[in-house]
This record gives sequence, structure tokens and C-alpha cells, in this order.
Amino acid sequence: MIVKSQPDKAGLRGKRFVVTGGSRGLGQEVVQLLLGEGAFVAACARRTDSLRGHAAETGQLLTGSLDVREAGRLEGFVEQAGEAFGGLDGVVACVGGAQGRGLEEAAPEDWSATWELNVGHSVRLAAAAAPHLRAAGGGSVVFIASVSGWKPGPQAQYGAAKAALIHLAASLARELGPDGIRVNAVSPGSMLIPGKRWDRMRREDPAAFAAFAEEFPGGALVAPREVAQVVAFLLSAHATGVSGTNIPVDRAQNAPTPDGY
Repeated sequence: MIVKSQPDKAGLRGKRFVVTGGSRGLGQEVVQLLLGEGAFVAACARRTDSLRGHAAETGQLLTGSLDVREAGRLEGFVEQAGEAFGGLDGVVACVGGAQGRGLEEAAPEDWSATWELNVGHSVRLAAAAAPHLRAAGGGSVVFIASVSGWKPGPQAQYGAAKAALIHLAASLARELGPDGIRVNAVSPGSMLIPGKRWDRMRREDPAAFAAFAEEFPGGALVAPREVAQVVAFLLSAHATGVSGTNIPVDRAQNAPTPDGY
């Protein structure tokens, strides 16, 4: 078992978390922020190369290389984290994405794959973590949804899955609330992540990127750090009164994509 420092009553020091999709983008930002606050983090992703250095340096980080859609793998990782840390105080479902194109082009398998990647894995993460959070006297579950969950844009299967996560947070907050477990959704706007879609557009088609930036009143896309800070707040004791809600972090973005309707 990992030896923990004394927990900070209101903050994150010494607290114990599981983060899915923690090796890049928003997930990596969440992991780095939590580690910087002195928390213990178990992060899983299909590839965890980017996290290994920090794990070796601090001993605060447990990593697992897995696909969250594989039967039993995510549940096993949650159990491993709970055992290594002596319990859990919260979980963050960062894995997400979409498969397929428009309604007439997308196969039924595209819809089911998108649903499982976003909603299915989040449900299984919450279910696996619930006994650990209950044993700790309560905790926090955070689902990463999206502004696409209520601002229409292509593709419909992605937006529908993110809308389901927002509803899931509200429903599970009522179900798990008696055990002191808070459940919330965070809906990022379009984030400027190195190497991802909007960063490529910025470099390859500056005019199109400038036009898309006009969807934001301030003219700037969302930074992953801005979203991670809200996630960290929801995981902390500073947010004990916040449960069952969806918090947009989108800089008042209008259309969620340049192809918005």
C-alpha cells in the first residue's frame, strides 16, 4: 500500500482519485493539476507513456494501460487503485469521442460505439467506485460532457451521448446522495489542445480558425487548464454543496463547431 500524507480537509492534498483518459489533452491536465496539489492519482489510458516519468519521480501516480471498453478492465483498475491508495475520494471520466458520420452514413455500430465510449464507461466507472467512496464517507464523481450536449452540431451520436452524461449526473446525484457521494458533469467548450483538431486548423487554415474563434465573445478558445480547474474544484471539499449539476466551461461559446447548425 502507498503511504499517504495527511489529507487536507478542504483541499486535495492526500486525497485519492481515479482519472480515465489521463495521458493526454484534458485528462492529462487534470492529472497534472491533482498531482501538483498533492493528491494521489490512478490514471488509465490506452497508452500511458507520457505519464511514466512523473510516476517514477513522485510515487503519487498509479498508471494502467487499458481500453475502458474492455469487459472488466476498468473495474479491475478501480479495485487496484482502491487497494493501492487505501481507498478512493473521487473519480473523473475523461475518456470520450465519437465514431461515424451523419445520420444516413453512420452504422448502428457507430452509435453504439460512441455511446459505450462516453456513457457506458462513465456508468461502469461510477458503479465500480461507489463502494470505495461510500466506505470513505462520501466522495465526488465527475463526468466530462460537452457543450455539444445541448448546443446542436454534428455528429448527432456525439451530442446525444454527451446529453446523456448530463442527465446521468443529475440522476445519480439523487441516487448516491444519501451516501455522501456527489455527482456532477462538466461541459467544456472547444478546447485548444496541441496536435488536436483546433490546433491543426489554427496552423493549417488560419482564416478558418479565425472565423471559428468568432463563436467565442472573447475571441479565444477554451484552455484545458481552465476546465481542469473546475474539475478540481468539484473534487474538493470546497464544492460540498454542488451536486447533480452541469457546469459549462466554454467562454460563452455559441456554435460548438465551425459546422454548427
